[in-house]
Amino acid sequence: MKKKLIIAVLLVGVLSFVGVYYFVFYRPTHHVRDIANESAIVVSAKDIVKEFQTNESASNTKYLNKVAEISGEVLEAKKDQTGKPTVTLKSDDSFSNVFVTLRGDKQLEVKGGATITIRGVVTGFLSDVVINDGIVVKQ
Repeated sequence: MKKKLIIAVLLVGVLSFVGVYYFVFYRPTHHVRDIANESAIVVSAKDIVKEFQTNESASNTKYLNKVAEISGEVLEAKKDQTGKPTVTLKSDDSFSNVFVTLRGDKQLEVKGGATITIRGVVTGFLSDVVINDGIVVKQ
């Protein structure tokens, strides 16, 4: 009986280790969503910011971890501290915008004031609506 208990505990320990390793270290670097072919929620930058400001809980249910195709005026395009290109899309509120981190490392060749459409995964709302793994659909 004692031998079976030790084997069961070791088995649970090994399976737990494998599960943690897979979801923490392996999956984030090897699993890439095919954002270009997923169905997306089409919305403007102004509307999505307004929705999150009005009712963040309902907006999280609607947008969180889903692909959104967002159109808006470029406020700023630059690279972040890790070297990834980022774009900020303007909204009606000067303190809240849509902040997009693009895939890859190629700098986006766009000037402020241009209107573009970006597709990416909505990851939340801080003071800005945050989008990751963005790809430019229309420039």
